[in-house]
Parts: sequence; C-alpha cells; structure tokens
Amino acid sequence: MTAPGFDSLGFPRRARVIKTDDFSSVFNFRKRISGHFLAIHYQQNQLGWPRLGLVVIKKTTRLSVDRNYMKRVLRELFRGQQARVKSLDLIIRVKKTFNSADFPAVEKEFVELLAKLSCQAEQEATKRQVNSELK
Repeated sequence: MTAPGFDSLGFPRRARVIKTDDFSSVFNFRKRISGHFLAIHYQQNQLGWPRLGLVVIKKTTRLSVDRNYMKRVLRELFRGQQARVKSLDLIIRVKKTFNSADFPAVEKEFVELLAKLSCQAEQEATKRQVNSELK
C-alpha cells in the first residue's frame, strides 16, 4: 500500500526524514534494532506512510564517494521495501563500511531487520490496543 501522492517505487521528499528535530525525536525514542552492517532506529509517526533518514558518518569511512554509495544503496533498498513498512520514521545508521561486494549481505540484513521491525511494531500496536480497551 502506498500513500496518496507516492508512485509505487518513488522516493519523494515527503518520504524522507530531513529536519534535525525529527532525527532527534527518533533517537530519543530509544527503539533500535541492529545487525552487522546496520542499526535501525524507529518511531511511530502519524503521517500514514514511512519516512527514511540516513546516517553515514566519516568515522565509518573517510571518502565521500563511499558514504554516498552506501546512502544510495540504502535508499534503493528502502524504496523497494517501503510498502512493507507501516507508518514509521526510520533512521538507518551504518555501523560498518560496505561496498558492492557486500551488497547481497547488506540486502539480506536489511530485509531481515525490516521483517523483525514489522513484527515488533505489530506487537506494540496490539499492546496499545489491549491497554486502551482496558481503560
């Protein structure tokens, strides 16, 4: 399911976490899942569609060419998987440098982390629903 105004595989500006306050809000929410290459910080949003923010620091790799490659790969992976993600703000932080040789491992990890995230989000939604029914 895509939100109105989104083409099925596009990555428009409104699908991005851009503002510093939004990044801070997600980091302060302190929900995170990690793998070997990636850490995904997440928070529910009220927009009805997922948004993506990327963090690739110089400490990970000094060359901007490498950092841009990693961001391009992650944007493309998200773009292909965004229909599976509920209305969440995702901040993906690169923990370990990867290149084109590592692409299959990064892709597999990304899909696994999103599946795990979807499962956790459903459990949290169920808990909230049960708590609201008890009140």
